[in-house]
Amino acid sequence: MTTTPVQSRSNLAGPLLRGGEISVVAVEAIEQDNPEKEIVVDDHRTYVRVEAEGGLVIRRRTMERLLGRTFSMQELEINLTGYSGQIETHDEYMRWYFMKKS
Repeated sequence: MTTTPVQSRSNLAGPLLRGGEISVVAVEAIEQDNPEKEIVVDDHRTYVRVEAEGGLVIRRRTMERLLGRTFSMQELEINLTGYSGQIETHDEYMRWYFMKKS
């Protein structure tokens, strides 16, 4: 478990997921879909915060491959209790990102 000081979290974006099977698989999928990112996973058992500087993406096909079944991004939305940054949702992926204000 990695804890990041609050003052250094200003550029981080990512999901806050309810603990369980979907969150375990989602963390693995996020790691696979974002190989270039240094990902911070803060696991509190009942919930998991996943963040990276600038943002993260998770793809439906990665979740399907890891789960071994069809997967709807709505299943992820049900387990999404919050997020940092902004969010963009599609049928094929979900993206969390940080956008600096000009």
